[in-house]
Amino acid sequence: MTMKLNAVKILVILAKTMQSKTTLAESAKLSRQTVTNVLKTGECKPETAGKIAKALGVDVTEIIETEN
Repeated sequence: MTMKLNAVKILVILAKTMQSKTTLAESAKLSRQTVTNVLKTGECKPETAGKIAKALGVDVTEIIETEN
């Protein structure tokens, strides 16, 4: 099962917190390639979404793609 994340929201949070993708990867204990793939495809496992959200200091619901 994969989750759809909103890459733009993640990039905005990175900009606000002045973090790079590399810093995010290190904080989330993920490879830089994994973070790059998530930002490119918008898809990842729920565990990965949780790690990214925690590293960004937000709830996972703030970065998932929601259908209107």
